[in-house]
Amino acid sequence: MAQIRPFRAFRYDTQRFSPADVLTQPYDKISPEMQQRYYRLSPDNLITIEKGLVLPDDTARNNVHTRAADKLRELIAKHALVQDAQPSIYAYAQDYQAPGQHDRKTRRGFIALGHLENYEAGVVFRHEKTLSAPKADRLELLRQTKAQTGLLFMLYDDLAQKLDAALEKIAATPPALQFDDEFGVTHRLWQISDPAIIQNFVQAMADKALVIADGHHRYETALNYRDERRKQTAQPGQQSSAANPDAPYEFAMMAFFNTRASGLTILPTHRLVRNVTNFKWEKFRQQASEFFDWQQYPPPNATNAAKVTNAQALAKLAADMANSADSHSMGVYSRDGLYRLTLQRNVDLTKLFPDLAPGQRELDVVLLHGLLLEKCLGITPAAVVAEQNVTYVREIEKAIEDVDSGRAQLAFLLNPVSVQTVVDLASRGEVLPQKSTDFYPKVLSGLVIYVQP
Repeated sequence: MAQIRPFRAFRYDTQRFSPADVLTQPYDKISPEMQQRYYRLSPDNLITIEKGLVLPDDTARNNVHTRAADKLRELIAKHALVQDAQPSIYAYAQDYQAPGQHDRKTRRGFIALGHLENYEAGVVFRHEKTLSAPKADRLELLRQTKAQTGLLFMLYDDLAQKLDAALEKIAATPPALQFDDEFGVTHRLWQISDPAIIQNFVQAMADKALVIADGHHRYETALNYRDERRKQTAQPGQQSSAANPDAPYEFAMMAFFNTRASGLTILPTHRLVRNVTNFKWEKFRQQASEFFDWQQYPPPNATNAAKVTNAQALAKLAADMANSADSHSMGVYSRDGLYRLTLQRNVDLTKLFPDLAPGQRELDVVLLHGLLLEKCLGITPAAVVAEQNVTYVREIEKAIEDVDSGRAQLAFLLNPVSVQTVVDLASRGEVLPQKSTDFYPKVLSGLVIYVQP
């Protein structure tokens, strides 16, 4: 099953650099504003490699990817990035408070190289489909740099929590790195180079399957790069798949987290609907009533109901949605009010979604896209992928604000998908719709860097 191994990571010299000045969020979470801020923090910030600026006069020989490779070589040459002397794995902890929650949590895992496996091998499972454009960008970056700066976020299942006990013990010792990022998340990293401890981790993972929580594009990019390198290194007459199984390109840098441990959080991703031609609230409500029952927040006859979007109404809606384990429930907000939609018990999901597996039919996000967006609003799956009519937001307050300001026509508010649901669906070879999961917080880029010889 899962094969992991230690590696000699390159890391920023914390005697010369503050981690907050040089590390970044994963490339796909970096907005243009964040990109500019990272550039301002330090000329040696990882942004120059992770997600550099595309310039108008870029050429085949001088572009965002070649500049990233040049910058990586520069950082290594001037010892801004220093390679660890011993092959190691790295314990990784994140202390955080999720948006909309009050308690701080700790998520503990570890970083190592993981052997790349095709999905058909039944070792690594995905829960999302990928898009071609991001993979093409990441593949060219990998070709030029031969380095991985970002971590694949992987889940494994261990009811006995053998490695979690070891990670807690390690967490009692001083970390090699500790700092707070721009979202108030405290990141801590420990280097583990003791061969006996490393072997314990290798053996504990040997019978585990892996589910990609975050990083589907990066994983499939690593697979594509592996296949390219296999062809390049194959001997005449040799099948490319018979290349050296221990070659550096056969592995990718991964952060592993146990689904049974505390600290895993998935946030909901709410949907904003905009630019729907001839949108009429009453028509939408009439069509949606074929599938859903409606409940207004606060009730129309409530006293002192000054504004339906007040914090109390939203909190009551969120609580009712969270407690609706026996029914499908979501919120919808327009300038006509805040409502909870609950799927009617007589709705035949098998008939409505004959091509979907039973587990997928039970996802609220599938019901939202298939019934409310497509059937009631006429938004096609292709339009969803192109984000012509649907955009995504994490914060409920932002969703409400966009509707109030007229930037959106509707906001659909969702419960988060559970970790177990993600694992169960992925293990059966099923995928969730795009933007179904938002694991929080993200694993940082640049904590450790894997440079392939």
